Amino acid sequence: MEIPDADQIHPNPELKEIVFVKNVITRPNIEIGDYTYYDDPISPEKFEDHVTHHYEFLGDKLIIGKFCSIAKGIEFVMNGANHVMKGISTYPFNIIGGDWAKNIPDMTSLPLKGDTVVGNDVWFGQNVTVMPGIKIGDGAIIGADSVVAKDVPAYAIVGGNPIQIIRHRYNDETIALLEKLAWWDRDTIWITKHLSQLTTKKLDIELLKHLI
Repeated sequence: MEIPDADQIHPNPELKEIVFVKNVITRPNIEIGDYTYYDDPISPEKFEDHVTHHYEFLGDKLIIGKFCSIAKGIEFVMNGANHVMKGISTYPFNIIGGDWAKNIPDMTSLPLKGDTVVGNDVWFGQNVTVMPGIKIGDGAIIGADSVVAKDVPAYAIVGGNPIQIIRHRYNDETIALLEKLAWWDRDTIWITKHLSQLTTKKLDIELLKHLI
């Protein structure tokens, strides 16, 4: 049984545009699960360039689960993009320099949204922007060119700017069983053995109950 190595940067040597993201991360405030990949024909190893305004002193994290598929053009906008809004002006004078640098605003007044958390088996289309503090559930699909400005339920298909729910992939009973199955937490031998059930066979309640 030949199973792709989760610790390789390029899992398939024939496809250099695909990297397992966790193996190219250097920032301690980014956490990526096994087998989550980024696909970009231009410098896929520079995934961190697509996580913007991410400053350690703010303490927010980007957390992405296992087996996510991320297409080119992704941008995760983190909390550092926010400006203090309680005064007359939102202009960040202190970061421009000179005497303006002495005017340091109260950073506790920033509209911080917390960590950005992506579940498992989430598929991002091309050129998606995810705003600060967003939570995306397991199995969600994010349409190309979307702006994710609100949380996304598990197994929802969303798209647009700002996103709207297009439909849910399954009914509530099926989604509950899928969350219970949590196939992404199974060992890779189990996953490899059950690939056809996970990918090519039509999903139904009996199949799910059998897998669980």
